[in-house]
Amino acid sequence: MKIAYGDLIGGVSGDMFVAALLDLGLSFRKLHSELKKIPTLKFQLKARKKLVHSIRATQFHVICAKNDPLRSWKQIRELIKRSKLGTEIKTTGVEIFTRLAEAEAKIHGVVPDKVHFHEVGATDSIVDIMATAIGVHELGIESFCFSRIPLGRGVTRSLHGPLPVPGPATLELLTGLPVFGVDIEAETVTPTGAAILRTLGKTFGAQPGMSVEIIGYGTGQKEFTNRPNLFRLILGESDLSSQTEEMIVIETNIDDMNPQLFDYVMDCLFAAGARDVFLAPIQMKKNRPATLLSAIAEPRDREKLAKIIFQETSTIGIRCYPVARMILRRESTMVKTRFGEVAVKIVELPDGSKRAAPEYDDLKRIATAKKLSVKLIHDEVMRVAGK
Repeated sequence: MKIAYGDLIGGVSGDMFVAALLDLGLSFRKLHSELKKIPTLKFQLKARKKLVHSIRATQFHVICAKNDPLRSWKQIRELIKRSKLGTEIKTTGVEIFTRLAEAEAKIHGVVPDKVHFHEVGATDSIVDIMATAIGVHELGIESFCFSRIPLGRGVTRSLHGPLPVPGPATLELLTGLPVFGVDIEAETVTPTGAAILRTLGKTFGAQPGMSVEIIGYGTGQKEFTNRPNLFRLILGESDLSSQTEEMIVIETNIDDMNPQLFDYVMDCLFAAGARDVFLAPIQMKKNRPATLLSAIAEPRDREKLAKIIFQETSTIGIRCYPVARMILRRESTMVKTRFGEVAVKIVELPDGSKRAAPEYDDLKRIATAKKLSVKLIHDEVMRVAGK
């Protein structure tokens, strides 16, 4: 699996992220032609090489008209949907923008559709975010991991007047992620950069096991004296023997809820991104029988899943703690049998051997339609897959 590790040496912004993708080999010409598929946008792109503390990096800059219109998130979403970009690119772009809009809306006390992106620049934000989505797709990056996030300090100017650094929207987007302070009187992570990290990042911390193929450096407009203003992307293949995901467990004890409701709660948690949800019987104080509801998820989804648990159950408290999850390389494929096509998950074991597991929903669908036993269809799929 092709993965990328983002090392936030000096922080990250939208333009620094795109610059690092260009430095990895993303075609500037291809990027420009893809961005032109977004209707009504007027911009120019510039990319150049620059030495930062003797390290050669790429700098990316979007030039917009001085009278660039302010657009709401609703208007930007419509622009992306109307564009001729690929479906995967649109989906990634909308996901990043959604997180940014939700954070800005919370800070300013408005609904997301009313948010105007004046703080990050209307066309700037569209180009940086969609260029990121294009680059990820073009380079075939399947998963992102990032280092801990360095945050500067101080005060910055905005249309609202002076604001603290890190900016309120930036800090909101980084809730639940590992950050640390650096001795820099400046903004090291912008709202756009934070939204990209929040959306793409699977884990945050040490570099995962991987075989390094190519390294890209992106730099921004600022220069720091005590730290190079660089964002480094390391691209390579994941190391099967050390694939570990940093996850969280969100759990709660419930002793006063109709058990019929757990089915709906589990569906909601899975739909919101939980990797696994399970129930276990427990005994609480005064020997009351109860249910332990547990969800395993990515750290970035903590608030969203906690909100569902609070809304859909009778609990008044939730526990949350980090866990490490080791996983095997897996892929899905379709297997043709005499009964029809069945989705099969192929898992690669540490010794290089493989095992197959048919998707139960497909087995059940075919068994119901053809009035056959699930076991018969399962055995047939395994026989064909074994070939």
